[in-house]
Amino acid sequence: MKKVFLGAVMLIGIAAGFSPVPVQAGVQVNIVLPPPLVFAAPPEVVAIPDTNGVYVIPDLDVDLFFWGGWWWRLWEGRWYRSHYYDRGWGYYNHVPNFYFDVDPGWRRYYRDRNWYGHRWDYRRIPYGGLQRNWQNWENNRHWERQGTWGIHNYQPRPEQQRQEMWRQRQQQYQPRPGFQQPQPGGPPGAHQPSHFDHRGGPEGGDGGHKR
Repeated sequence: MKKVFLGAVMLIGIAAGFSPVPVQAGVQVNIVLPPPLVFAAPPEVVAIPDTNGVYVIPDLDVDLFFWGGWWWRLWEGRWYRSHYYDRGWGYYNHVPNFYFDVDPGWRRYYRDRNWYGHRWDYRRIPYGGLQRNWQNWENNRHWERQGTWGIHNYQPRPEQQRQEMWRQRQQQYQPRPGFQQPQPGGPPGAHQPSHFDHRGGPEGGDGGHKR
């Protein structure tokens, strides 16, 4: 009888916009899912420098990224992902690996068209172009091989420096209760920088997005 009652409660919670998330054995926390986003047209993105395959919608007040075949949304201190940019969000119980490569000042650099003192002629990528090309770009390490992201006279940071910045940001970004911070010794690839691990974290990505 208890199992039937618990199942009914969970179904009611999901219908109301809650997502039951296991935190410890036998314990669940209800996470309120973020509301849908409204777009007049499919959004354009820009590739974030010093990353391989991390894109962002720059004109939003909220952080909305595309990486590894998923759209990623940071909302009220928690992470969610979806195969759609405007709906269908599911709770993600980790800080995704790619986020440690994202420079926290990217919005200011985008606005000023200046990346660390260098003119940044970023390319706005249409939604359709992103969907057609992102996987080949990622597999071929397109942005790392190009090496400039449209930044004039820019030299990408050495690998050792990138790893050190990744570790610093991992310590800086403190998730809210309920998150599982990727740690050494955890699931394969969960503690490595995203330029080594192109999966969505411990769960991985399924490599596709359909609108």
